[in-house]
Amino acid sequence: TSMVALNLPADVLATADGTRKLFNKWSYDDVEVKDISLQDYIQIRQQVYLPHTAGRFAVKRFRKAQCPIVERLTNALMMTGRNNGKKLMAARIVQHAFEIVHLLTDANPLQILVDAIINCGPREDSTRIGSQGTVRRQAVDVSPLRRVNQSISLLTTGCRESAFRNVKTVAECLADELINAAKGSANSYAIKKKDELERVAKCKFTFSFHFTIKLTSRS
Repeated sequence: TSMVALNLPADVLATADGTRKLFNKWSYDDVEVKDISLQDYIQIRQQVYLPHTAGRFAVKRFRKAQCPIVERLTNALMMTGRNNGKKLMAARIVQHAFEIVHLLTDANPLQILVDAIINCGPREDSTRIGSQGTVRRQAVDVSPLRRVNQSISLLTTGCRESAFRNVKTVAECLADELINAAKGSANSYAIKKKDELERVAKCKFTFSFHFTIKLTSRS
């Protein structure tokens, strides 16, 4: 066993105290999920060296909630046809982006990612109610898993769009997006989209409330 351990590459060996670190650099221990409703859906307890678990969380519905959050970000970067399957490229983008985040903020990039996901998840949305001719939109609360899904999607979409026809690399755009989202800044694409979704939902809720009051007063 000792011979096998000696032959392992340095970047997959545990540190002296036996803990694992993401990319052999970033510790999971001091990362905190400040939103209590998302603690079961932002997975940081499972410590991995690399954001690649070979799809073991895709075999059953809703099991992706247990997938390491960095791998979910990496998988989301592979969206759109020309990026499908390029997991190594996506992992390198995330690794480079985390280096930039650490240089700019002097903080643990994992904590910045967790804060960004918490800030970008819309709490309200609108959905279609009714069938055929009578269809209206009504405000609904968003489940915690849906909040995390939408947040990751908005973050990666924002970085992909800002990198298009830009001298900045995708990693630099992803780092900027994560930092702005973690701060709650309006410069973040994900924050702007989240505010827009919640504003539309609020309008639908107000309309639905007044419509219900009017119907009850008539009856």
